[in-house]
Amino acid sequence: MSFLQDYLRGASSSAPLPPPPPLTSVPPLSSLSPPLLSSLSSHLISSPSLPSSSLSSLLSSASSLLSLPSPPPPFPSHLSLLLGSISLHSSSAYPLLISLFQKHLSLIASAPSFLPEALAGLGYALLRVPPRSHYFSQIVSFLFTVWRDSGIASLENGVMVFKLVDWLVSSFIGSGYVEKVSAFCYEITNLEKCGEKRYAEFAVVMACCGTIRALKVGSSRYKFELNPEMKESVEIAIGVFAEKAVLGYEKDDVSLLIKCIALGLARCGQIGFNPNIVKSLCIALTNEVFPLKSLIQSSLQNSNGDALTKLKEHMEGILFKEAGAVTGVLCNQYSVSDDPTKEFVESLMWDYSHELYSSLRSAILVHKGKSNNLLLSELERIAEAAFLMVVVIANEVSKSRLNPRPGVGAKPPVSVRMLVAFSCVEYLRRVRLPEYTDAVRRAVLTIQDDVALSSDFLDSMPSYDELTGKLDCEDMVEDLYHWSKDDVQTARVLFYLRVIPTFVSLIPSSLFAMKVASTMFLYMQHPNEKVARASHSVLVSFMSSSNQKDDEERLSLKEQLAFYYVQRAVEAYPGVTPFEGLASGVVALVRNLPAGSPGTFYCTYSLISKAKSLSDEATARSPNMWKFWEESSEPCKKVVDLLLRLLSLVDIQVLPYLLREVAGLVSQLPKDGQDALLGEMYVYVAESDDVTRKPVLVSWLQSLSYLSSQPVSNPVAISCL
Repeated sequence: MSFLQDYLRGASSSAPLPPPPPLTSVPPLSSLSPPLLSSLSSHLISSPSLPSSSLSSLLSSASSLLSLPSPPPPFPSHLSLLLGSISLHSSSAYPLLISLFQKHLSLIASAPSFLPEALAGLGYALLRVPPRSHYFSQIVSFLFTVWRDSGIASLENGVMVFKLVDWLVSSFIGSGYVEKVSAFCYEITNLEKCGEKRYAEFAVVMACCGTIRALKVGSSRYKFELNPEMKESVEIAIGVFAEKAVLGYEKDDVSLLIKCIALGLARCGQIGFNPNIVKSLCIALTNEVFPLKSLIQSSLQNSNGDALTKLKEHMEGILFKEAGAVTGVLCNQYSVSDDPTKEFVESLMWDYSHELYSSLRSAILVHKGKSNNLLLSELERIAEAAFLMVVVIANEVSKSRLNPRPGVGAKPPVSVRMLVAFSCVEYLRRVRLPEYTDAVRRAVLTIQDDVALSSDFLDSMPSYDELTGKLDCEDMVEDLYHWSKDDVQTARVLFYLRVIPTFVSLIPSSLFAMKVASTMFLYMQHPNEKVARASHSVLVSFMSSSNQKDDEERLSLKEQLAFYYVQRAVEAYPGVTPFEGLASGVVALVRNLPAGSPGTFYCTYSLISKAKSLSDEATARSPNMWKFWEESSEPCKKVVDLLLRLLSLVDIQVLPYLLREVAGLVSQLPKDGQDALLGEMYVYVAESDDVTRKPVLVSWLQSLSYLSSQPVSNPVAISCL
């Protein structure tokens, strides 16, 4: 059989109890050990009826024990349980239970490990005491005053109150005691009385939440006809405490109250909208469930062992484990909130994301520099959970504010702040989440047709000086910092690089030159290939874009960017420049620059020079490379293949120069190399379906083949081509 004290303690199964003394001859209770008292209480609870003589003996012995000036701390709690179990059979136990708490409240509070027994005694007594009896109110009051003068107030004990009240009200409903339900609700919602009696606010809040849960379950399980005013009064009481917590959070010690509101609501389910409840949930999530700023500061200031212990304790806490449920409650409240409340939630979440970015950036750089890998791993686990919270809430915001269908409450400017927030937490994105994808898609669709919003988004991107400047962090050795090793910052920039191509045609060329170009070229040489490829993609999207408002200025910028792009991309190949990025960038230049553009000539020249140097290096390293040219994965082959592709892409003004340079490249190769390249070019020209260029290429290739067949002692000038 399961007993209330075990339920409150959270035990799935209670430890074996010693057999109780026979009720025919009850010994003095002072002679019984706490386990025997518990065993006796359990026997009383499970017994349908008891002889009146046994009850009289128990009550007499309990009264004698109460006369002791200072019994040992465990005894008052176990005596509470015993008197509560006796009250199931006799109302004479009520005054003794009240006397026990009046005399020994401080002793009960001084033994926190035995609180389940003490509270269970109150719970059993409340099951039978009539609601109109003066005992009812007195017994209820002890449930909220036992925490008053001690340091035992905690979230764990708040959960105990929640479970007790949930069990108690459910029992009332199951037994049809509607009047008792009403009486209990009055006790916890009469806030004036709560203040006069100095009830512990965290306990009252948890009692309110436990009551709501019991009312919800009871209305469906027992077909209980719920009085809407009863539930509404309980919800109003929670809102009042939430308001006090929100207003006093910065100056008063209301951390426990905030936590209990969040946890209680997570366990009791959805309630009616209240702006103060929404605000308290936001504060709980950002400051109590995911207090990353303070945790990171602690990790930087304390020793590894102390910081690691603190992180693990936080993750093992009840509230952290309920983070998903708390977030769900906030989302439900947000969906029915008014505009000012929604704005509060949004602003707090976006600011929290930026704060998380700054704190996490410093922590990762410092701890990686000190090889604190275990500590960093624990920090990131908490941060990843915070990322999920931001994503889920942002998705709810996007559905409310960025829904493509016209409706009340739509606010497109929210999209910019949302995308900026996502950029700040991009480092923590480890898996593909549908909520993330949906929210980003809605935000991007909102800004990609709005010049003002797209410009605002670009203005939020960190400047070149910010990206390359030294990080202001006292705990980090300055010489160790380099922008390319700043993983959190890199992830943020990568987010921008991926979003920019979706609206690049809206970006004025002057703004692109000022905000995007320098960052794009900087990260083009980032050692992470994914980041480098994204930079090339930005260049490709801009080169392919058009805007009638600034066509001339845009074309001029394309010409300027072409030179620096080719220089920066080609010089880092085959190092950090991914060939796919280089190839896409070159093709974009050739296709979008005007005919005869100096940029196209420079691009061709640079690729020929790179092909020559790479082929020389490859030949020196592997003289037999040309015999296996078709299967080769050498960088020089990739560049040559790109040059052959350009034969069908460059304009007619550049083509003669390209043909001459390619012929010069072939002529400088060893005989095996010439044959390999000529064979590849024959295949390329034969498969070409460009009826305009094909005759020119066939004639050129025949001439090049003839020149290559001439003995070295009788060379023919390439210029004749």
